[in-house]
Amino acid sequence: MASPRLETYCCPNRDAATQLVVDFQPEVFCGVCIGSASVSLLLTILQLLPKKGQSLRKMPKASSSSTILLLISICDILGGLGMIFRSSVWLGFPGFIANISVVNGTSVWPSAFCVGSAMWIQLLYSAGFWWLFCYAVDSYLVVRRSAGLSTIVLYHMMTWGLAVMLCVEGIALLYYPSLSSCENGLEHAIPHYITTYAPLLLVLVVNPILFRRTVSAVASLLKGRQGIYTENERRLGTEIQIRFFKIMLVFVICWSSNIINESLLFYLEMQPDINEMFLKNIRSASLITWIIMGVLNPMQGFLFTLAFYGWTGWRVDLKWRKREIPWESMSSSTVGENAYPSPVNYQSNIHDSKKISTTDSQQTDEAISILSEGNTSGDDRLTRSSPIYQGW
Repeated sequence: MASPRLETYCCPNRDAATQLVVDFQPEVFCGVCIGSASVSLLLTILQLLPKKGQSLRKMPKASSSSTILLLISICDILGGLGMIFRSSVWLGFPGFIANISVVNGTSVWPSAFCVGSAMWIQLLYSAGFWWLFCYAVDSYLVVRRSAGLSTIVLYHMMTWGLAVMLCVEGIALLYYPSLSSCENGLEHAIPHYITTYAPLLLVLVVNPILFRRTVSAVASLLKGRQGIYTENERRLGTEIQIRFFKIMLVFVICWSSNIINESLLFYLEMQPDINEMFLKNIRSASLITWIIMGVLNPMQGFLFTLAFYGWTGWRVDLKWRKREIPWESMSSSTVGENAYPSPVNYQSNIHDSKKISTTDSQQTDEAISILSEGNTSGDDRLTRSSPIYQGW
């Protein structure tokens, strides 16, 4: 799981709330994390591998959106590997981990492992949050025809730069001036929690707004493509909207328990004694959400691939051939339907007008196909009637 409590656990003088959750059935908790992360890791890789029986048509040029989706999955895979490694060490070497609680201990390796593994997990999942935010921004810009593969460099700079900066800043403030003095007050912990949860809250608040505006822009594009809004185009707009909804649903399911757990633990920290009887329900709720986090946080990788691509099947093709993205660009079918040969007696201005209209329609179709990339149902309905599709 990914929680700032794991960094505060590296402090020998950790607060009572952190001690409560970390000491609650650590073997069971680590086993849950290993199991959930392993299942998610295997299924995520299975989802991304090429499958047998897929079309061997030439794959269109990769878009910035498809690159971002792949990077999100890579961040989840690497974060899951970090969870498996950290939990395995905790289970396999309990004496090694116990040395973290020793103030002024002679060995620095337990603390170094604790801090390093926690930073690795936080950095990768934080980068995944920023990439998900970039996906929402890129989807909106693609519809507005203001994005492309060139913008992926800016996304890399923003994502990795902000993720590294916030992670290092939060850790530095938490452990200042040393591990033995961290958690001596909320002035150390609060900046760390803010830098950890800032990208998560950004996705929760801003992404739905960007997705909603993108869906509205898609509807306008579909209406303006041929001046009418057919049933097929309405279905395509609905499927894009459903795809955005699935992405946000997975994100809320996987990370809402973190926000609830952190709120409960902060409330316990504010109490003089967290062992008071009237706090029993709060303690129980915090422990339950702690275990839930260990299950849901690692599962984000697999659930996101389902939201992005749907279930891709079990039949893996290990020949690593180039494969086609299921949502083939609709531009070919549009050109096939609209680019009829003009009679020789057409006036030149009419010919130029039809050429501009075809080019504009092609750009619109390319933008729509990028947003719907990874799904297979709607595109088939829109291109099945095309002469080019029938020729395939």
